[in-house]
Amino acid sequence: MTVSFDTPVPSARHERTLRLKRGVGRAAGFLGKMARNPLTAIGGSIILLLLMVAIFAPWIAPYNPLVQDLDSALSPPNAAHWFGTDEFGRDIFSRLVYGSRITLYIVLLVSVTVGPLGLLLGVSAGYFGGKVDMVLMRVTDIFISFPSLVLALAFVAALGPGLEHVVIAITLTAWPPIARLARAETLSLRQADFISAVRLQGASPLRVLWRHIVPLCLPSVIIRITMNMAGIILTAAGLGFLGLGAQPPEPEWGAMISSGRTYMMECWWVVTIPGLAILINSLAFNFLGDGLRDILDPRSE
Repeated sequence: MTVSFDTPVPSARHERTLRLKRGVGRAAGFLGKMARNPLTAIGGSIILLLLMVAIFAPWIAPYNPLVQDLDSALSPPNAAHWFGTDEFGRDIFSRLVYGSRITLYIVLLVSVTVGPLGLLLGVSAGYFGGKVDMVLMRVTDIFISFPSLVLALAFVAALGPGLEHVVIAITLTAWPPIARLARAETLSLRQADFISAVRLQGASPLRVLWRHIVPLCLPSVIIRITMNMAGIILTAAGLGFLGLGAQPPEPEWGAMISSGRTYMMECWWVVTIPGLAILINSLAFNFLGDGLRDILDPRSE
């Protein structure tokens, strides 16, 4: 007499539930590692607060950031205007709140553009080598040889003032370091045993790059992009200060400092408050980048 025991086959719904639980567990572990680093927790909290402020700006800002009130011009911080007013009587707190949208718009748009561009060029140069590597890296060297702010100024001067042109200019100056990083990572992976095994199985170069090399390069690229966000904020503020970014009366932080520099000796809040906003958010992105490096980089274990 033969007795057979049928092994239960998990249903598709059960498998989805298990995958969801594993994903939640990994996310909880990732957040736990971030929370154990005080500076990373502070940076992440500030960036989360910046996102909330940008999303709920119409409900947070007590005044319209564009409406002028000359009777209240250059009022110091008080109960009605927490951060004072500028030379046109506009509430500085409200302008800071709406200015966070402009800052995040530039940072996010540049980051999602620079990341894929630098990653694509870097892994292509590192994997194919030869003339492809030589051409791509010589172009990269040309861009790196110029200071990023000077090169961004040149591009914006050629394209004309405006937020979209600022994004294009910063993107054109921010991709070379990411491409160099992705190339270095690819060179270290190209001769690995598992890559050779995949090639022997008949995988095409595109499949090797997309399925095996790019996922391994992503952590380093994400870390670099996060740390580059502070530089993006400073470059955007610098262009705004020079009048090449968002045009008046848009509440861009660099433009706010530029318009208030005439009154900075008598009315310190006009320049100091936007400057502190730039400083705090730049530090927050640096703190977050340091924490992500400790968590995502396996060599730090």
